[in-house]
Amino acid sequence: MRIKVFLFAPCLVVLLATLAAAASIVDSEQRTLVFSQPFKRIISLYPAHTTNLLELGLNREIIACGPGDGQLSGRPVVQFQDDPERLLALKPDLVLIRPMISRGYPNLVRILEKNNVRVVSLQPTAASELFPYWETLGRLTGREQQAKVMVETFTKRMAAITEPLRKIPKEKRKRVYFEAIHRQMKTFAPSSIAMFVLESAGGINIATDAEQVRETNIAAYGKERILAKADRIDLYLAQSGRMNPVSVDDIVKEPGFGVIKAVRDNQVFLVDEEMVSRPTMNLLDGIGFVRSLLYPDYGQEGLSRL
Repeated sequence: MRIKVFLFAPCLVVLLATLAAAASIVDSEQRTLVFSQPFKRIISLYPAHTTNLLELGLNREIIACGPGDGQLSGRPVVQFQDDPERLLALKPDLVLIRPMISRGYPNLVRILEKNNVRVVSLQPTAASELFPYWETLGRLTGREQQAKVMVETFTKRMAAITEPLRKIPKEKRKRVYFEAIHRQMKTFAPSSIAMFVLESAGGINIATDAEQVRETNIAAYGKERILAKADRIDLYLAQSGRMNPVSVDDIVKEPGFGVIKAVRDNQVFLVDEEMVSRPTMNLLDGIGFVRSLLYPDYGQEGLSRL
């Protein structure tokens, strides 16, 4: 019996040490991943993931990106529609995706995981999830300290951008309709990152009664409800990019939109969706840009020095 105990003891010590060193994260689909060491061969299938990994000081660890990413020239380009064998041939230890991919291509996730490749689905849809998202990326890659610096830097720079706006009384702040998808007359969910950008820039969301579409950052609204608030919309803002390929002319010439106060006053503007919808440090640029549209007297002075 003593021999058995003696042999078991070292195994127990190793097991306890392994458990103590293990880290864990919970992804956007509430799946828990436990791992014992940082991931070193990462495929990023969402440009925001790539941007944030680079911000964390990672480069060589990103072995492939999705199409349209363009942040790491010379790296293999893969996509979630590919045969999983193409991804497996690159020998990744981690594939970073977002919920849209896992919902649409569950077979990809299944095959990768069957071949011992970890798959993590991440995409914050609310401002409150932004910092935890960066911290999760830091934990996955062993860059916890760098993630902490990201959070601190973002907080400091945002305070510098928004501090002057404290002087503007709430009743004098611009009221804004923020368009997400023109052809469907959709706005952003009140808790979304895009609305966080708008409100941080000193704007007041006119569509707080919008209904969130599933667990996304988009909310249904409709032309009738927009026009019902036509006289109260001081500024009409629309994200511009792949999700919403719209022009100012499209908005101004939309049937019925001539009654909107912002249209009458030539206060219709576009903002690059990368600055308001992607959960990266570029949101600071979005806040500064939107602030300059809302309150030109404040401009963007000092932003380049922050």
